[in-house]
Amino acid sequence: MSHDQSPPRLPAPCIIDTGIIVNKQDIRRLLADLGRVRYIHTLDGQLQSQGEGCLLEVFADLQRATLIANHSLYLNVESFDYLQLTQSLEQETYFDLIHDNRQLRLIPLSNPLQDEGTRHINAAALEAMVTQVLSAKWDVQIDDGDFCF
Repeated sequence: MSHDQSPPRLPAPCIIDTGIIVNKQDIRRLLADLGRVRYIHTLDGQLQSQGEGCLLEVFADLQRATLIANHSLYLNVESFDYLQLTQSLEQETYFDLIHDNRQLRLIPLSNPLQDEGTRHINAAALEAMVTQVLSAKWDVQIDDGDFCF
């Protein structure tokens, strides 16, 4: 009998439409393309706030906060213990981000199948484009001598 045998490898989880996700990378991937959402924030089962907004960033950083203000959502997956994926009776998926007695429910208002023709520009790509435009404007102003100090 050999003691060098390793235990059989289990396959990676496969979650389809419903389930609990604890892996932070999986949560980020799942939330990254939500776009417009309706959010419902509850604490101890009591409604704290709700509204609609655009999901602008999903990240994992122990030093940064999840922020929701001015119809903008910046979600830090490190702010939550897990994500529960659920389907409504109408077969619409919603996402519950859970930490202790706090729940942030995200209900997608945009549909990736309907939005297929429009490309999402991420913040880094947008910043790079703005930098290029501003740089080009400076070059034109310097060439024209139209600048002041």
